[in-house]
Amino acid sequence: MKLKLLIAALILGVAIPASADFKTIVQGYEVALSDLRLPRAESGTIAFKECSTCRYHTKRVDGGTRWMINGESVSLKEFRLAVSRVTERAEEAVTVLHHLEDNRVTEVSVYL
Repeated sequence: MKLKLLIAALILGVAIPASADFKTIVQGYEVALSDLRLPRAESGTIAFKECSTCRYHTKRVDGGTRWMINGESVSLKEFRLAVSRVTERAEEAVTVLHHLEDNRVTEVSVYL
């Protein structure tokens, strides 16, 4: 019985420090398409706001930023064209993933 208790205490002691090592690397934002301003070129900035009364966040994008429509990767030009056809822009949600250490947007995705 004491052996089982000792093993359980050792396992718990090893597990506690491991749980403290989590670090947020990417922050995700879900914004309305109407609150999103896309860049004109592959390297530029994207602007978005989390709510209609919030201030705009401006973040960097580059050639490594993925533009996703319905789970498929497309070019920025194709992404801009597809979202320009949406009529109910306030009803469509867009996910923006911001890499905190690199301070750049890694992915922008929408399901139309």
